[in-house]
Amino acid sequence: MRRMLAMVAVVATMGLGLNACGSTSSSSSGGTPQKGGTLNMLGTGDVDYMDPNVSYYTTGYLALRMFSRQLLTYPAIQGQTTTVAPDLATALPTVANGGISADGLTYKLTIRKGAMWNTTPPRQVTAADAVRGLERTCNPVQPFGGLPDFETLIVGMESFCTAFSQVAQKTGPIEAFMDSHSIAGATVDPSNPLTVVYKLTQPATYFTDQLAMPAFSPAPVEFLKYLPGGNALAQNTLSDGPYEIQSYDPTKSIVFVRNPAWKASSDPIRKAYVDRIVVSETGNQTQIQQELETNSPAADMGWDAPVPTADIPALLANKDPKLTLGQTFGTDPYVLFNTISPNNNGAFKSTAVRQAVEYAINRADLVQDDGGPQIAPPLTHILPAGILGSKQYDPYPNNLQTARQKLTSALPAGTKLHLVVLYQSSLDFESKMFQTLQADLGKVGISVSGDGVPSSAFYARYLEVPRVAQTGVWDLALAQWFPDWYGNAALSFFNPLFSGSFSFPPSGSNFGFYNDPTTNHLIQEASTATSSSQAESLWGQADQQVMADAAIFPITSPTQPVYHAAEVHNTVFVPNILQFDPTNVWLTNG
Repeated sequence: MRRMLAMVAVVATMGLGLNACGSTSSSSSGGTPQKGGTLNMLGTGDVDYMDPNVSYYTTGYLALRMFSRQLLTYPAIQGQTTTVAPDLATALPTVANGGISADGLTYKLTIRKGAMWNTTPPRQVTAADAVRGLERTCNPVQPFGGLPDFETLIVGMESFCTAFSQVAQKTGPIEAFMDSHSIAGATVDPSNPLTVVYKLTQPATYFTDQLAMPAFSPAPVEFLKYLPGGNALAQNTLSDGPYEIQSYDPTKSIVFVRNPAWKASSDPIRKAYVDRIVVSETGNQTQIQQELETNSPAADMGWDAPVPTADIPALLANKDPKLTLGQTFGTDPYVLFNTISPNNNGAFKSTAVRQAVEYAINRADLVQDDGGPQIAPPLTHILPAGILGSKQYDPYPNNLQTARQKLTSALPAGTKLHLVVLYQSSLDFESKMFQTLQADLGKVGISVSGDGVPSSAFYARYLEVPRVAQTGVWDLALAQWFPDWYGNAALSFFNPLFSGSFSFPPSGSNFGFYNDPTTNHLIQEASTATSSSQAESLWGQADQQVMADAAIFPITSPTQPVYHAAEVHNTVFVPNILQFDPTNVWLTNG
C-alpha cells in the first residue's frame, strides 16, 4: 500500500480538514527556549508500524521523528522544511565533496561519530546498520510500500528483493537469508566502517532527496530477532534519536522519554527541549480542538487530528497565531478519468471527449466545496508548486462553449453521455464535489450519477482492482496523491500515476490506465537526466503532455490545518509528518 493509501485513513477522520493548499504558518518563539516538561499530543489513531524500514504512513513518520534518525531528513526551520539536510550523515553528498561520483552512479555518505544506539552499553550507528535497514525494506512479512521508488534504481536490489520475497515469514529464515545475501549496490566502504556506499543503475538527480525517506534508516542487528513490522519489535525497538519508547499500547497511547544514549552534539536536526512526550490516541477531532483552544493541562498539540473544518473560518478571521495551514505538496482530490471504460461505446478512450469534460468542469466551484480558495487554492496541472518541474499554467479554463464543440466533433450525432462518479461517501466535501460535477457536466448535456463508497473500500475494492475499471463500474473518481519525498520529487508523481503499463494496478497506482508513449519516454528521459535543470525541463514537458491527454483534472493541492496550545513554542510545520515537529518545540514553564 502506497503512502497515498495511508493518507486516506487520515482524510477519513477529518472530513474537510485536509483538503486545501496554501500556507499560513505559525512559529511562536515566545522568547528563550526552555528545557523540560511533558508535551501532551492528542490524536484519533495509531501508527501503521513502529518500524523505520516498513512504515509508510504519515503518522508512522511522526512517531519515527522521536526515536529514529535518517541519513538525511527535513529540518524544522521555516522555509527549509522540504529541503533535505544532513541528519546522521556528516554532509549532503555532492560531486565537489566526493559524495557523488562524476558519472552520478555512486553515492557515499559517512555517519557522524557519536550517533549511538541505546543498547547496553550504547553502540555507534554504523554503515552496516544502514545497509541492513535498506535490506529490511523488502522483507517477506511486510515490505515497504514505496519499494518501486528505488528498487530498480540501486544495483542488485531488484534481484535481492525477488529472492527475499520467497523466504519463509519467520525470524530464523529471514536472518539466515540476510546473512547469506546482499544488495550489490549497498555496501560498507572498506576504508571506513561509518561510510555507506550506494551504486545506482542510472544517474538519478533525485536520489539525494530520496535518501530522506525513513526506509533508508539504519537498523541495528537486534531488529533481526523480531518479525518486521510486528508488535514484538514495536515493544522492543531500539533508538538512535533523542527519545526512546517507554511504553506503547497500540491504538491507545505512546510514551516517549529521553534517550540517555543520545548526544545533542551528534544531532543537528532535533533540539529535544521537552523531557517527555505522551501521545493519547483515543480522542475525537472536535474534543481535541476544544482542549487545545482552552489550554487544557493535558493538551498541547495534535497527533493525527487536524483542526475541524467548521472551526477554521473563525480562527482565520481572528488571525489566531496558533493555527497553521501547512503545505503538503500533494494533490487532493483530483478527478481521475477511466480511459478504458466501456461505457458510452468507449467514449472515454477519446482524448477529445476527456478534454471536453475538462473544459466543462468549473474548478472554482469545486474549490468552494473544499473550503474556499484561502484554504484550498486551485491546482490546474500535475505538479504542485514546490516540486521540481512545476510551472503555473491552466490548460482547461472553464469554457462551456469549447466543451460543447469538442463533444459535437468527437461523438456521433445525437450521442448522450452518462458518466458514473466514484467517491468516498464518508467525506462531506467529496459528496459536495459529486453534486458539483453533476451540475457542471449537466450544462453540456452529460448526465451524471454517483457511486459513493466507504473510504475503506475506495481503493482496496475499487481502484486497485483492474476489473472494476475494465467493466465500467466508474468513469470518474475523486482520488488523492502525496509525494514520497520533496523538492526533486516529480518522479514520485509520474512513475506511479502515469507511466503506462508499468504503473497499472494492482502493482501501481495508474488507476485510470493512462498509457501514452510520449509521456512514457519523457518520464524515462527525466528520471535519467544528469542535471537538475535538464530534469526540471523534462518533468515540465511531462506535466504538459499528461494534461494535454486529459488523464486527470486537478482541483487543489491541500494544506493540513493544525493547532497548538498557548504554552507551546517554536511550532514549525514539517510536511512529511503533517504536524509541528515535536522534537523542536518547547513549553512555557508551568
